[in-house]
Amino acid sequence: MLNKNILVLGAGRSSAALISYLLQQAEQNSWRVTVGDVELKNAQAHVGRHPHGEAILFSIDNTETSTAAIAAADVVISLMPAHLHTKAAALCIRNRKHLITASYVSEEMKQFDSEAKQLGLLFLNECGLDPGIDHMSAMQVVDRIKEAGGQVTSFESFTGGLIAPDTDPENPWRYKFTWNPRNVVVAGQGTAKLLQDGKYRYIPYQQLFTRTTPVVVPGFGAFDGYANRDSLKYLETYRLQHIQTMVRGTLRNKGFCSAWNVLVQLGCCDESYIMENIGSMTHREFLQSFLPTNEPAEKIVAGLFNLKADGEELKRLVWSGLFSSEKIGLSEGSPARILEHILNKRWKLQPGDKDFIVMWHRFRYTLADKQKCVEAYLTATGTDEVQTAMAKTVGLPLGIAAKLLLQNRFRTVGVTIPVTSEFYTPILEELSLHGIVLQEQEVTY
Repeated sequence: MLNKNILVLGAGRSSAALISYLLQQAEQNSWRVTVGDVELKNAQAHVGRHPHGEAILFSIDNTETSTAAIAAADVVISLMPAHLHTKAAALCIRNRKHLITASYVSEEMKQFDSEAKQLGLLFLNECGLDPGIDHMSAMQVVDRIKEAGGQVTSFESFTGGLIAPDTDPENPWRYKFTWNPRNVVVAGQGTAKLLQDGKYRYIPYQQLFTRTTPVVVPGFGAFDGYANRDSLKYLETYRLQHIQTMVRGTLRNKGFCSAWNVLVQLGCCDESYIMENIGSMTHREFLQSFLPTNEPAEKIVAGLFNLKADGEELKRLVWSGLFSSEKIGLSEGSPARILEHILNKRWKLQPGDKDFIVMWHRFRYTLADKQKCVEAYLTATGTDEVQTAMAKTVGLPLGIAAKLLLQNRFRTVGVTIPVTSEFYTPILEELSLHGIVLQEQEVTY
């Protein structure tokens, strides 16, 4: 008899490694894995004919079927779009089920904390890659420094989903969509908040891609990091209230940010309005619509941003097809939606493509009146366009957490994230068996 049932909601691009891992665990533990998606074929593709798996048609907005699916589960893992997690959370509360997600804790999710605690339920969020492995690997080092009597004075952390060196070598961006394309296009909108040398800093969207941090990862070269969202809220979460510098951000290959900044400044990433006459518009006409004259777009863009005609920024924009006469292929859309559609023609992972994950932390601290610094990094390379490094590093922590939860390894309840040893020690230990390990080195500064 199958004595436990894990319900996975969503069978998109980040689910492959998670579902494979859970099916393996189900076989070893006599569990069942149910995978639900709004497209039944997506769930079926991942479950196949596995004797411990079942694929179902699932829509969170179909109250009757979604309630029945959650009621039949012991733990729910939501890979749905982040704004739907709270709908799953409400059903989990009603049916007394645990919930795990890889998404940031929203204000709406926090509202479930008190009731989840009363019911003895764990609502574990931010348990993917970023957020997730970044939290766990950072807190492992922070806690170790504190236990040795040290005091952390600065923490910087950047993570990026890129492409492997041997994938699409002609691609000057060194980037493709390995995560939700929409999230990539609108990333950074709003103001980034951070602490730098004891001073609060705020980086508005229009400055974000010009204020970057240089990062060098041994054996992998130079990257640029840009600040991501609100780093300040992690001062308390990481128990680093007296720190001088706190910044968390996104990592990109050198040159990406300066080229992407052109699209940001032009307004191509805006999704606050719908553009007109898209049905007949070409890529070039889309870009031209943001320019002040009808002179050749290359010339105007170069002049507006003081770019060299043969410079790297224009080279990236040209390679992306933004100056081509190809029809967009949409009937309507916001600038951000249209840009995503255009870029996806060149940025979609193709058969045989491999993605590449890079995570980098820098800790500065004092110990025995001496200034010290540790840099740590983690890398992972995908197997192909389906079994991606992104799917692996997002999915495995979720799967491991679900397994540990069903084995009664966690005592914490309520809405939380994995920043204590109770979570990070066993999850990181098992991740290391899959080759996901943080490499550390002490550096002088």
